[in-house]
Amino acid sequence: MNASVETLGPTRVKLTVEVPFDELGPSVDSAYRKIGQQVRLKGFRPGKVPPRILDQYVGRAAVLEEAVNDALPKLYGAAVRDNDVQIIGQPEIEVTQFTDGDQLVFTAEVDVRPEVPLPEYQGLPVTVDDATVADADVDAQVGNLRDLRLGCAHVSSLIALGTGCASQISARAAACQATAGGTRCASALPRRSIGRKRCPRVRRPCTSPRSA
Repeated sequence: MNASVETLGPTRVKLTVEVPFDELGPSVDSAYRKIGQQVRLKGFRPGKVPPRILDQYVGRAAVLEEAVNDALPKLYGAAVRDNDVQIIGQPEIEVTQFTDGDQLVFTAEVDVRPEVPLPEYQGLPVTVDDATVADADVDAQVGNLRDLRLGCAHVSSLIALGTGCASQISARAAACQATAGGTRCASALPRRSIGRKRCPRVRRPCTSPRSA
C-alpha cells in the first residue's frame, strides 16, 4: 500500500491511497462468507455455497463492493498511522479507481490539528515580586484554622455519642421541683427525628439533694 498526503489548508489534508488487489484477498474472502450466510440455494447449506456459484447468483460486483466496504476503514487507518496525520474529524472517502484484479485507489479528505509554531522562549526575563505578609494576616489565618479545628471536634463529640442519628440537641438542666412529699427531679432532652429515624431519649440524673 502506498499513501501520499496533500495539504489543502492549515487544518485540512487529502490522502491518496493505492492498494494492490492482492492485499484485498482477506476482505474478498470475508465478503464471500458473509454473502454465503445470507443466500439460500437449493442443495447447499448456509455458508457452504462455493464462490463461483455466488458469482453466478449475486454477481461478482456485489462481492467486490462488500469487500471494498470492509477494507476501506482498515486501509484508511493504516494510511493515517503510517503518515503520522493528526486527524480531528471524520474523513470524506471517495473510491477513484477499482476494477476486478487491479489496484484500488481512493482519496480521503479530513481535518487535522493545526501546527502552531512556538516563539523563542529560552532566555526570556522573568520577574517575581517579593511577597509581604503582615502579622495581622498571620493572626487571621491562625484564627481561621483554630475555629475550623474546634468545629471538627464538636461534630466528632456528637458522633461519639453513638445515637445513630445527627441532629441538633438542646438540653435543659435537670429541674428539681419541691412537692409536699419531697423533691421530684425531672430532666429532659427532647427527642428529635430526621426522616423516619428517631433519636433516643437521654435522661440525666438529678444532683439536687432531697428535702427532709
